[in-house]
Amino acid sequence: MAGNPTHTVTNQPPPLVGYDVFGADRALVEAVERHTAAEVLDEVRAELSALGRAAGSQQVQEWGAQANEFPPRLRTHDPYGHRIDEVDFHPAWHRLLGKGVSAGLTGAWTRPAGHVRRAAGFLVWTQVEAGNCCPLSMTHAAVPALRADPALAAEWEPRLTSTIYHRGLWPPAEKAGALFGMGMTEKQGGSDVRANSTQARPLTEAGTYALTGHKWFCSAPMSDGFLVLAQAPGGLTCFLVPRVLADGSRNVFLIQRLKDKLGNRSNASAEVEFDGTWARVVGEEGRGVRTIIDMVAATRLDCALGSAGLMRQAVAQAVHHCEHREAFGGRLIDKPLMRNVLADLALESEAATTLALRLAAAHDDGSEQERAFLRLAVPAAKYWITKRCAPLTVEAAECLGGNGYVEESGLPRLVRESPLNSVWEGAGNVQALDVLRALRREPGALDACLTEIGRAHGADHRLDRAVKDLFTELADLDGIEGRARRLVERLALVLQGSLLVRFAPPEVADAFCASRLGGDRGGSFGTLPAGLDLASVVERARPVS
Repeated sequence: MAGNPTHTVTNQPPPLVGYDVFGADRALVEAVERHTAAEVLDEVRAELSALGRAAGSQQVQEWGAQANEFPPRLRTHDPYGHRIDEVDFHPAWHRLLGKGVSAGLTGAWTRPAGHVRRAAGFLVWTQVEAGNCCPLSMTHAAVPALRADPALAAEWEPRLTSTIYHRGLWPPAEKAGALFGMGMTEKQGGSDVRANSTQARPLTEAGTYALTGHKWFCSAPMSDGFLVLAQAPGGLTCFLVPRVLADGSRNVFLIQRLKDKLGNRSNASAEVEFDGTWARVVGEEGRGVRTIIDMVAATRLDCALGSAGLMRQAVAQAVHHCEHREAFGGRLIDKPLMRNVLADLALESEAATTLALRLAAAHDDGSEQERAFLRLAVPAAKYWITKRCAPLTVEAAECLGGNGYVEESGLPRLVRESPLNSVWEGAGNVQALDVLRALRREPGALDACLTEIGRAHGADHRLDRAVKDLFTELADLDGIEGRARRLVERLALVLQGSLLVRFAPPEVADAFCASRLGGDRGGSFGTLPAGLDLASVVERARPVS
């Protein structure tokens, strides 16, 4: 005789699948519409919605889980003892990377509204699986550095901006699409790249060198080429190192090991050795940092975009769970305290998205004023947005209770990923010091930022007071280095506040200014003051499933 059922599943939310990750993100959609010319807007929206539907599909989300469950493996030798230095990836990784390439996530430099549409796509695709976004970012960012040498740019740029994912190591001329990585960091120097010890010896052919040395962190070691820094006779210089030479032979690129990282498990990061490795100079000898700095700036923006994507997915999962979960006699999303938490998380996410897309739009504009704006705003945004990612994802996981601590929920992967962008491309102190450097050397950068902030003057008294406090901070230069983080945080918050006051719904701008600029909140999420329209803030953040 059958007994009573012992396992009836009730009060569990359905999976958040089968939705348009782009179209469900109101802040992102509005930013794209704001920064895209009318004549291409329909094309851009259709393109991003197609990518958003793919990102929200069950199949693609399974690829993301598989790519992390089966991380890359290093093969230093073939079965016969030949050195090959290849990295094997799970098929899901190749599917994800191929989709990212075909979606134009390396092609910002060649299309109308290229940076805005690419930034929005990058933010969307990060929400599927952040690891494959590393080679997409490096490949995208290599283009401006290569343009220091028109001949190299003419050879490589069509491959880097291609929408064809051509996997495997082949002679460059035989590839319809190529990926790039970067090697700057060494054991003894870390962020102090001028302490690099890798040596570059000139060869007979003009512009060619043999490199000898090591790189402590080499991003995306399976790529077709790398931009690296090494000491040439004239000083620190940028070089292009191809994996396969024109004659089809393998360049000397010795992968010693793959890093065992906290997160970003699907992506390979390596220690590599150069031993007479053939390289081509990029730019002038002794100007390596100047040559590669545009690549670094582009990847720093991607760090902000990547963190904004992680935050958005964490918020979407938290709101979705609380919308479908009941406790204490009603839906979690309707409980005042949970609503406060969700609204606070949503504010952080929207502010990050809005600022990151504004920076992408400045790249598309390309004017002297906008370039000056980027010089200060990029390191400030990179510092603050990436810093906010880790506490937000942890709080979002807590919204799911014990489920948020279980791998199947997907939140642990977001939590492990969340500190990464704060470390990559210069950790927090590096960004803060870069802001100080720009303030001292490029006064036009501060003028451009203040012009942007000033467009919201008079719209909110809390914002105006925060701007006044920022001026006070800038006027006191004694001991400024020790206060650099405080200054950069204020600058980023004021930039976010200015954008939200001008472009976000009143309930979002009001809550942001009250809590972030007016100081009316506690030290954790969920401490927003009374009197705000939090229900509307949460509703705006709700993913449409």
